[in-house]
Amino acid sequence: MTVGTTAARHRGRPTESGDDDLERLFDVLHLTPVVDRPVKELSQGRRQLVSVARALAGRPRVVLLDEPAAGLDSAESVWLGHRLRAIRDAGLTIVMVDHDMELVLEVCDRIVVLDLGRVIAIGTPDEIRNDPVVTSAYLGVAHARQELKA
Repeated sequence: MTVGTTAARHRGRPTESGDDDLERLFDVLHLTPVVDRPVKELSQGRRQLVSVARALAGRPRVVLLDEPAAGLDSAESVWLGHRLRAIRDAGLTIVMVDHDMELVLEVCDRIVVLDLGRVIAIGTPDEIRNDPVVTSAYLGVAHARQELKA
């Protein structure tokens, strides 16, 4: 199944080559160059974006993404972050659960940090980045020392 067919079927209707909404979605997600390729031929990063495209094909106002950076290397995660910010900037609310703190800090406006199921911080990316409890739990002591030097 191709990328275009996968997203169109998630919309609940057959593929239509002139579907402007899907074309805009593919443009925002940078999937236009691969729209006619089978999903199984794509990199893991592009497969993650195809999953996002499926979720967005139904035109939700809010989308929940569970571990969108799972299996991605740091370069792919940065690339995914750029695409997710473009989606967010287009007016869609993204609720994201992810362990990739850099991705979360770059994409999210408001963050709730859990440690072993307990809320340890709530705030903006800057507040979370500078929270000593979060730094200790997720970013490590070395990161905290670097922040103090800066």
